[in-house]
Amino acid sequence: MGSDTLTTPTAGTAERGPVSRPEQVDPQAIVVSHWFDPGDQGDPYSAIVRLTGRRRGVTDRPTPGDSFTKDEAVEGIVPGTGPIAVTSWVYGVRKGEWDVTAQLTGPAMAHGAGPRKVRGGAAARLPRAAWSWRRWSLSGGPTGPVETRWALLAPLARSPAVLPGAFTALAVLAIILAIVVQAALLARLSVPVGGGVLASVAALLAGLLGAKLWYVALKGGPWQAALGQGWTVDGFLVVAPIVAVLFVLALGLPVGTYLDATAPGLFLAVAIGRVGCFVTGCCAGRCTASRWGVWSSDRRVGARRIPAQLIESGIGLALGMASALALLGGIAGHDGLVFVVALIGYAIARQWLLRLRAESRRYSWQRSRLATQAGS
Repeated sequence: MGSDTLTTPTAGTAERGPVSRPEQVDPQAIVVSHWFDPGDQGDPYSAIVRLTGRRRGVTDRPTPGDSFTKDEAVEGIVPGTGPIAVTSWVYGVRKGEWDVTAQLTGPAMAHGAGPRKVRGGAAARLPRAAWSWRRWSLSGGPTGPVETRWALLAPLARSPAVLPGAFTALAVLAIILAIVVQAALLARLSVPVGGGVLASVAALLAGLLGAKLWYVALKGGPWQAALGQGWTVDGFLVVAPIVAVLFVLALGLPVGTYLDATAPGLFLAVAIGRVGCFVTGCCAGRCTASRWGVWSSDRRVGARRIPAQLIESGIGLALGMASALALLGGIAGHDGLVFVVALIGYAIARQWLLRLRAESRRYSWQRSRLATQAGS
């Protein structure tokens, strides 16, 4: 979940030419990827990829919808990371084939330094980018014209290292697994399975609502716009346990035992869901030149990054397995202790993981305080 967010790609930073018009009955979009080499040495810097396009078959002066110019700002470029891919979405164009070119333009500034050129020249024409899942690497893309696609399906277009829909599929799998594991543990601990599963389903629905509202609060700006964009796992982990406990109390089930039985499946679900984040491009880590980096994407810029999602997946797997072993081995000592310890461990680890993320986060000054509160 996406700021844990999963968001729809926007039209970009600066665009001149086509605009969406209400009278268009068949809205179209262009999705295209280009790549460049950031160089091998130097400080992190920023650059702009400028795209220009013209619809084929237009012989007269192009009208709005027949041409465009769009700037894609790329920040935090780290030399030595290897090739960087930039995927662009251009909306409001007319249906047909388009000649699209891209150039790397200014500013290409190292932080605290003067202008610098990226390999190939500051205004070099960029080649198209494609992706090989088998080799897990960029490859050369087609050089011909770009065909428009239906705008509503544009977010599902292929881009390097992104598998659209993977997050949803893995999230559903994770939820099913969590409930199955919980039901098995409830039966082993002699707790009514039906009531426990009912409480979990109610907590799941409430948690999803909490994740959405939490994202709206963190996003800022018009809430109507944020409402249709992303989710955040923080809201889920705050709201879902509260609702679950209220339902368990109402059903007369042992709260501590129920929560303990929930912990293994909950964190195994985190492990699976974060793999979905990785291949969908949400919650991406910062760019890095380290050999421990993994080439991945934030859905727009692909580069070698800190695999923040995979690290969180590993933490979730470790917590899920450890809590299952503690529960089955009877070493907890007190009902509810397994759940509490696992949740505290995850909350603290998550505050560290947020520092590895690529996106800037509001209220970053609260991280240390949140970690302290989780420990307390």
